[in-house]
Amino acid sequence: MAELGSKGVTAGKIASNVQKKLTRAQEKVLQKLGKADETKDEQFEQCVQNFNKQLSEGTRLQKDLRTYLASVKAMHEASKKLTECLQEVYEPDWPGRDDTNKIAENNDLLWTDFHQKLVDQALLTMDTYLGQFPDIKSRIAKRGRKLVDYDSARHHFEALQTAKKKDETKIAKAEEELVKAQKVFEEMNVDLQEELPSLWNSRVGFYVNTFQSIAGLEENFHKEMSKLNQNLHDVLLGLDKQYSGNAFPVKAQPSDSTPAKANKSPSPPPDGSPITSPETKTVNHELEPSTLEAPGASIPKSPSQPAEAARAGAEAAGSEVAAGAEASKTEADSTSLPAVVVETFPATVNGTVEGGASSERADMPPGFLFKVQAMHDYTATDSDELQLKAGDVVLVIPFENPEEQLDVGATAMNSRLSKLQRDEGWLMGVKESDWIQHKELDQCRGVFPENFTERVQ
Repeated sequence: MAELGSKGVTAGKIASNVQKKLTRAQEKVLQKLGKADETKDEQFEQCVQNFNKQLSEGTRLQKDLRTYLASVKAMHEASKKLTECLQEVYEPDWPGRDDTNKIAENNDLLWTDFHQKLVDQALLTMDTYLGQFPDIKSRIAKRGRKLVDYDSARHHFEALQTAKKKDETKIAKAEEELVKAQKVFEEMNVDLQEELPSLWNSRVGFYVNTFQSIAGLEENFHKEMSKLNQNLHDVLLGLDKQYSGNAFPVKAQPSDSTPAKANKSPSPPPDGSPITSPETKTVNHELEPSTLEAPGASIPKSPSQPAEAARAGAEAAGSEVAAGAEASKTEADSTSLPAVVVETFPATVNGTVEGGASSERADMPPGFLFKVQAMHDYTATDSDELQLKAGDVVLVIPFENPEEQLDVGATAMNSRLSKLQRDEGWLMGVKESDWIQHKELDQCRGVFPENFTERVQ
């Protein structure tokens, strides 16, 4: 019996809600047709417009802030790669090697600290600020429904009062419903009339604090980074001073000003056809005395310089020219071509090797790349974004771009998309639970910020 009673109450409530919706719909139609007057509050409507504008601006600020954080993360990775390259090329016997390693470590720590502070002092504050808007938006919508109920009750009461055949019982009941509807509406209206202007005025302080925090963090970051850059500059300056007296000739390709270049004959073409370029027509394999003396002309001969040093410089220059001429002759006599190494790779389409083992399992969505797990909650702000809870597992898939896919190979396309994802900080994916349940990408997939997740597979 209790269950039946419970079901009866539930059924009665559903019927009441349905009746309310029908009454509201009828009232709105009459108001639009001009057959029923509508209660207007221009001051409140202005507050609602301000609220919608404030919500739009806050949502855009949140999205741009996340893009900024993704850019900071990308710059961190680029800076880290650059310092790693410096550490690799810095030879052990060069002075300042330990200093460069320490600077690289501090550089990485500074970027990490900057990113984390931006998240704590700007992004989380932004999320908290926007967290209050959904509740207020819901209350505004409810206030609108209660206003329609109030107008409908008022019109019903007025109709009964002006009827030719009056029913006092119905009039009394209609009056009671009118008073009740008016009370509910006015309570919600008063609260919102006080809260909306206060929320609108608070935006100034919030924007000031947010951008002051970002500006202060940037100022401290660049100040500390400037010190590290100055330290690196000083270390490299010391390296330059120690090795400034040493020559670092480029052996692979002499410059155009050296005599060896003028006497160098190009290798013959594979088909054995004669060389008719202007350079080969003027080749002279016999070195003139003036040619040998030309490099020595660049050696300064001052009265304070010993004659032996001058002669030694001239002899060294002559030896270098002779060596260059000998190398040119050897290259001219050689008809062999350098070996060309051609690497072949299996054709791939959307990450799958043609003719080989498939890189994706049968239970994964097409183009599956890897898995990530949400480390923080993420509230979707657009229809194409995923709503995440901490602990959710997401299957990452490539972005789709059919127009570009017609122009380039699938492998190159996937590579470009992967780079795009890293640079912009957004990934495309489908929650594992949705994929297991629906096996449908069009309804379940969406984009999400990479820095809210951690790769697990």
